[in-house]
Amino acid sequence: MKINFVLTTIALAISGLIAYGLYSFHESENKILLTVGSFVLLATTFTATIGTSFTNSRTGTNIKTVSSIFFIGALISSLIFTFITFSVPVYIITNGIILLIYLLIVYSINKANQ
Repeated sequence: MKINFVLTTIALAISGLIAYGLYSFHESENKILLTVGSFVLLATTFTATIGTSFTNSRTGTNIKTVSSIFFIGALISSLIFTFITFSVPVYIITNGIILLIYLLIVYSINKANQ
């Protein structure tokens, strides 16, 4: 796995702008939690989608596909949390489970080396 510095920087910048947009639209005291949590989840998935390359094309295609699906899911989840009032434990548990399942799937694909 190789990381492309320019594309990774772009992915992080886009994730940061999306997180800032979510911060701007959210109206409760959990703005900072929403911003940081969304940035971590979006940056992780989007960096793997566009900022990495793999020596094995099958592995790369599978990881990029899974990353894209989880990026869209994380974006939808973040948008839902932006427009509803939520408690801190619900947000942390939901996004934590999404992130850990994503990491488990990507690790399993990368470990298989197909």
